[in-house]
Amino acid sequence: MKNLELAPIVLFTYNRPLHTSQLLDSLAANTLAKESVLYVFCDGVKANVSDQILEKIKKVRNIIKNENRFKKVIITIHEHNLGLANSVIKGVTTVINKYNKVIVLEDDLILSPFFLQYMNDSLNRYDDNFSVGQIGACNFFACGEKYPDYFFVSIPDCWGWATWRNRWEHFKSNIEELEEELNKDKNKIKIFNAYDSFDFMNMLNQQKLGKINSWAIRWQAVCVLKGWLTLYPNPSMSNHIESDEATHANKNIMPPLCLNLPIFKSVKVIEIKSVIKALKLGYSGKGNYFGKLKRPSLKKRIKKIIKIFIPLFFTDYLKKLKKWLKL
Repeated sequence: MKNLELAPIVLFTYNRPLHTSQLLDSLAANTLAKESVLYVFCDGVKANVSDQILEKIKKVRNIIKNENRFKKVIITIHEHNLGLANSVIKGVTTVINKYNKVIVLEDDLILSPFFLQYMNDSLNRYDDNFSVGQIGACNFFACGEKYPDYFFVSIPDCWGWATWRNRWEHFKSNIEELEEELNKDKNKIKIFNAYDSFDFMNMLNQQKLGKINSWAIRWQAVCVLKGWLTLYPNPSMSNHIESDEATHANKNIMPPLCLNLPIFKSVKVIEIKSVIKALKLGYSGKGNYFGKLKRPSLKKRIKKIIKIFIPLFFTDYLKKLKKWLKL
């Protein structure tokens, strides 16, 4: 392995002081925190925000300004509101062009105390393997002893992730170009849609129509088009803060965090069938976020019974009626 310098951490914040504090506390609990440089990008204030939101924005900025548990904290406060997508794209590009690699966080995550060790080890371990596009942290679909300690899948992670400059430089903002390239290959569309378990193509279209503003859906398209895989740990190195305040959080996405020092090792850069199956269950909603099949609700089971037996009843009844009419 080479390039053993620690990757800079990039954090994006706006108006969630409690989340920001929780994230920073969990990040600072990492053994490599004191040796790591932390870049924080605070988005600008939106027009016509309430006094309550303005107060939260001020609290976030005060928390950041008083943060001293890292090697260095470099703060950027945007004059105008960029929105999360543009803030991430601009911030990641700025930092990665300086360091050639980066670890990226948003403010609604809780981290394992081994998050930084895992990220830096993996960035160094797969630096020269261009089949790997990204290092992921939040494994919410293939947890537990039946799955490997580390594995690769085609769908990238946005809940605590890392990548390299020579991968990120392929990022594209243009949706039309991404759609055109994906539509050339049905298999790419299948993979992009988490092996036909979730309609990510619709999300890409929503981005084109301006109904959502996501950097992640565009990065996912790039990773799939490039044929890149993302490394995931088991157990997870991050999860969402369970709170209604989180913008994109799903309360179901609460995998157990890695709380014991893991053994870092290389694994084959291939996808495993059992993991793909778990991924499909997780994204489709047919399973919980640990790759196990959920028992259907009583209402759904009753509906299924009705669908099966009512037609059978009427079929049997019609047969008897026809037989009676022939007599």
